[in-house]
Amino acid sequence: MAQAIDLYGNPHTTSHLAGIEAYRTVVQARRQVARAIGGDARRVVFTSGATEANNLALFGAVRAAVGRRKIVVLASEHSSVIEPALALGDEGFDVQVLPVGGDGTVDLEAVEKAVDTNTALVSAMHVNNETGVVQPIAAIAEISHRHGALLHSDCAQSLGRLQVDIDHLGADMLTLSAHKCYGPKGIGALYVGGRQNVVLRPLLYGGGQEGGLRAGTLPVPLCVGFGEACRIAAANVNAESKRMGLLAEKLLEAILEMCPPARLNGSRTQRVSCAFNVCFPGTVGDELLNAFEGIYVSSGSACASAVLEPSRVLLAYGLSASDADASLRFCVGRFTTDADIETAKRIVAKGAARLGLMRRTAA
Repeated sequence: MAQAIDLYGNPHTTSHLAGIEAYRTVVQARRQVARAIGGDARRVVFTSGATEANNLALFGAVRAAVGRRKIVVLASEHSSVIEPALALGDEGFDVQVLPVGGDGTVDLEAVEKAVDTNTALVSAMHVNNETGVVQPIAAIAEISHRHGALLHSDCAQSLGRLQVDIDHLGADMLTLSAHKCYGPKGIGALYVGGRQNVVLRPLLYGGGQEGGLRAGTLPVPLCVGFGEACRIAAANVNAESKRMGLLAEKLLEAILEMCPPARLNGSRTQRVSCAFNVCFPGTVGDELLNAFEGIYVSSGSACASAVLEPSRVLLAYGLSASDADASLRFCVGRFTTDADIETAKRIVAKGAARLGLMRRTAA
């Protein structure tokens, strides 16, 4: 990235050497992103992040659909999917929000009932950003395609934590985020066209960049950082997923043992190994965050941590507003060590004792 800062040429201009150098650099980054998901570099559309990619997928596909007026999304989707879907509802499209079970996964029979020949698009997040719960994307893709609908999957939380293969998932569009796999903030991508041709209307009009789907000059250093982050994430995903999973499980087991009232939100098995969400009944989010000062945890999505309302995702899982407010998200990352886990366990134990979580159970 530091070297790419000096590439002042426009990557969309190949009439001079400066532009050619920038163009070649972006091409290499695009290839790295595509390889990380087993895809074709020509189908990678760079965006400003996962939010823009999700918006492009929903608005772009639904507005371009001919003779289809229905959108199906899951209740546990990220706000950058839910909000565009509701906005399309205001435009007259039929929006169906499917509930998820207490384990956070969608009932495939409900998907089967919801998707029909009027459905333009189904959107289902691969790995939930608050709980780590994994949806059966390949099965949802099969149902969607049988009825002629497109499937979009927000995979921002997947890359570097799970093997992500566009053909295996079966999605027609797939959202990625650079900073979720240790790349720079401010760039993401929408992979367009898995097994079939996908027609989109752009959100941004202008110079016709990114195959006419996303106008604007690409930030070459951010593209470089995104590409390299994808290369590293894909090369180490198996070993890192196993290592992070062992550390996360050690912390989760310690929390549940130290605080018997605490319980895991979402499926114990159908989730990514490195992340989990725990409810501490009888407390509130601010109390927990203050009690656990010294470790980086969050209540709800990191994107909306300043919002005082309970997590919409946890409410969709069937939690009460008070239990949703008493829940925290824990994540283990690439640089987390065994020593970090031991430190976190001590901080949780101390904070839980201060809040009376341990004493209440003993009584």
